[in-house]
Amino acid sequence: MMKQFHIELVKPSHYDREGYVIQWWKAWIPSNSLACLYAISQDCADRHVLGDDVAIEVNGYDEMNVTVPITQIADRILAPGHGGIVCLVGVQSNQFPRAMHIARQFRARGIAVAIGGFHVSGCLAMLKELTPELREAVDLGIILFAGEAEEHFETFLTETFRGTARSVYNYMDDLPEMQQQIIPLLPRRLVERYDGVLSSFDAGRGCPFQCSFCTIINVQGRKSRWRGADDIEQIIRRNAAQGISRFFITDDNFARNRNWEAIFDRMIALRETAGLGIHFLIQVDVLAHAIPNFIEKAVRAGCRYAFIGLESINPDNLAHMNKRQNRITEYRTMFQAWKQAGVLTYAGFIMGLPGDTPASIRRDIGIIQKELPVDILEFTMLTPLPGSEDHQKLYQAGVWMDPDLNKYDLESVTVAHPRMSAAEWQRTYREMWDWYYTDEHIERLMRRNIAYGIKPIRILRSVLQVYGAAKFEDVHPQQCGYFRRKDRTQRRSELPRPSRLAFHPRHLWETLAKYARFGCYGLKLYRLRRRMEKDPTARSYTDLAMTPVADVPDEALEMFELNDAARTSVEKARRRTKATAPAKAEQIG
Repeated sequence: MMKQFHIELVKPSHYDREGYVIQWWKAWIPSNSLACLYAISQDCADRHVLGDDVAIEVNGYDEMNVTVPITQIADRILAPGHGGIVCLVGVQSNQFPRAMHIARQFRARGIAVAIGGFHVSGCLAMLKELTPELREAVDLGIILFAGEAEEHFETFLTETFRGTARSVYNYMDDLPEMQQQIIPLLPRRLVERYDGVLSSFDAGRGCPFQCSFCTIINVQGRKSRWRGADDIEQIIRRNAAQGISRFFITDDNFARNRNWEAIFDRMIALRETAGLGIHFLIQVDVLAHAIPNFIEKAVRAGCRYAFIGLESINPDNLAHMNKRQNRITEYRTMFQAWKQAGVLTYAGFIMGLPGDTPASIRRDIGIIQKELPVDILEFTMLTPLPGSEDHQKLYQAGVWMDPDLNKYDLESVTVAHPRMSAAEWQRTYREMWDWYYTDEHIERLMRRNIAYGIKPIRILRSVLQVYGAAKFEDVHPQQCGYFRRKDRTQRRSELPRPSRLAFHPRHLWETLAKYARFGCYGLKLYRLRRRMEKDPTARSYTDLAMTPVADVPDEALEMFELNDAARTSVEKARRRTKATAPAKAEQIG
């Protein structure tokens, strides 16, 4: 008789360019998928869903910050009177090859394995048949889980326990409402493995926009599904009981969460009345500033960082991505509003659109530096991610896409470009980081923030993290952490495993040299920061990007004269202004 059932939750990492698993002493970005499924699994354990005589034990691992103990997990599950399943959770496309390598090791021992996450869900949502890698997984006896687990995990778990599990669980047409669902929660011992004891939660899911590169809208839907304010308070209080007060709110676009105001109001009350020191990062669109009271309440609720999907300053590129909600005429107003509220801004920039060339990209970055008061810029390649409209169209048309899913990390070439060779495209991506993060511009960023009343130490830390990840660790910031751990035994199975004598001396030298360069760069930024803090003119600094929008004629901005599409956008904005002026005058009167 089985007396103990183990639910082993593994969030896989992916392989670097040499084929080694990317791991850190501490990762930067927590996995909300892991937090959601951990809490759902623990709820099943607390309710004894497999019977009163079967104890359920839940364990969680984020491979970004820990080596998955495969042998120990297998021994627990295979022990007499025990059973269990290994769930590979939140698996993105670039993590699928690593997930399959882990899964094969457990399947070789006869252990049940399931894979869920954006790759499985995206493929099943957008394609008519299983892709070759998903078919291979099914043939190996791996269970595929598409959709969200809140209302379906108990059924899946019960059928797995009874040995009647299906090969594919597809709930993409049955996405749950979010009110009063099990809240995402990780125990502190797992949260401590992230930067500064940082946890995460989703206040809602879904986005109404139709960006062609996005998988969110096809996996989580275009309808806003939101948690209630009571649910958010419960999340914050239960984390506070563990000494956790810093969060990454993972909504793809919090500004389109229909319950945003009630959530902010509750968080404001928790800060200002209950005395909870909440701080968080949110992701919003470029029009969030136009929502009355949104920025004001975000700041009072504890928002210190805002990530904005800028993507491009070229209207032709935005139209190609079907990101028409991004109006370049709103960019300066938007960034200035966030900066005046004391918020550090991050923005995404996508390169590799059909009209892009190295020269045009460098020009656009120069314009952003001069004309927009954005702080941190993160660069990604236009990538046909499975689950996106871009991927669906290319797949159905039979266009070549790189078959190695490990490269779908938003920083590797995966398709052909009409104006750049693969080598030129890859080289341009790597050079972009240097083009933006020049010493001159970092000094400008510090001066701007001092003038806005923001301490320059925040710019120093953010530049070290974001630019340092690309420059010194050779990974995208969203895949980075503190102090790289490289295990010679954790390498892609198709690549040779080096000997200890060949691996360890080389790794030691590379590590020492890398962190010596990193340290020298950090020291340079520290000295720059100290110089800025002592500069009596810093608080009165201003430049074109900081100048109020009304004080700068449109013709003075290079961004508005970029091409015919830019000039058309400006003309449309003028017509909108004229059309709304009478109504505003009537309201004032």
